[in-house]
Amino acid sequence: MKNIVIIFSFFSLLSCGNKENNTESEILSDTENVLELTDEQLKSFTLSSTSLQEKTITQTLKLNGMVDVPPQNLVSVSMALGGYVKSIKLLPGSHFRKGEVLAVMEDNQYIQLQQGYLTAKAQLENAKKEYNRQKELNQSKASSDKVYQQAKANYETLLISKQALEEKLRLISVNPDKVSVENISRAVNIYAPFDGYVTAVFVNAGKYVSPSEVLFELVNPKDMLLNLKVFEKDWDKIAIGQPLMAYTNSNFSKKYPAKIILIGRNLSQDRTVEVHARFDSDNQFLIPGIYMNADIEIPETKALALPVESILSFEGKKYVFKMLDTNKFEMVAVQVGNTGNGWVEIKTPEKLEKAKVIEEGAYTLLMTLKNKGDE
Repeated sequence: MKNIVIIFSFFSLLSCGNKENNTESEILSDTENVLELTDEQLKSFTLSSTSLQEKTITQTLKLNGMVDVPPQNLVSVSMALGGYVKSIKLLPGSHFRKGEVLAVMEDNQYIQLQQGYLTAKAQLENAKKEYNRQKELNQSKASSDKVYQQAKANYETLLISKQALEEKLRLISVNPDKVSVENISRAVNIYAPFDGYVTAVFVNAGKYVSPSEVLFELVNPKDMLLNLKVFEKDWDKIAIGQPLMAYTNSNFSKKYPAKIILIGRNLSQDRTVEVHARFDSDNQFLIPGIYMNADIEIPETKALALPVESILSFEGKKYVFKMLDTNKFEMVAVQVGNTGNGWVEIKTPEKLEKAKVIEEGAYTLLMTLKNKGDE
């Protein structure tokens, strides 16, 4: 029984000792963030103080992304019937106007197509006359129904052939109304469908291309978009119609105004959402794929805030220095919110209620405190 009492007393003493040590360590940890300066030391510091103030904060959200074009504005040009490239003068980056000849193609099948069309057109004229004649004769019972039906079938068959050949001619940019016996040509032109730029050229003069091959790619710059990445935490801060200012990495002073037109509804692996913005005006100096930055002004919010200069970043956390008295300062951890127009929202204002907070010189106090701890 005595042995049991002795063991119990030993653990009681050990427990009391641990409590004392814990209390001491707590005191030490509390004092680690307190800096006390002598009057002489204080003279070498340039310090100013402020306090929590209710401010209207306009936050600027900074994003990055790249210039993009919608699929309908990036056109791959091919030749519907294939053929040889007779001439082409395009280079990547070349500018062109709508209706301008981009390339000239030639092939024997173009001649055959025009021949077939003119033949069908001539035969159709005779078939139409025969059809009308047999129709009149049939009405007066001067010809049989069989002869009338045959004339009608011939006429409709040739009409179908003519219409089909017209569409084939339009596929190779040939106006059927301008095709005649006098101007049958082995060459056809490829015309620009809009004003724009050449992004890629895959052929050269003399090369034969099949209908499935792409000759060159064109881009219409009139509807270029800005594809931006927005992190998950900022997704709810933006809205369709919100204005922004975009700029390139090479020229920060040149601003390109735009408006948000589409906000994605799914998160990527890097926890971002795609946002598309349309530029307010055409920009000939921007090209698809160029990287850009964008500033978006978030609607104003009222909050208790401190100047940006008061907020310190240390080991992944945010701190401020609170004045305990003239010579004593405490480093206090705080949670921050929106930042804008020189002020930072403080989400834990109860820690700084009615307190004076160091503004100018806060970083110097941090360095002094940490150097003191390393000694």
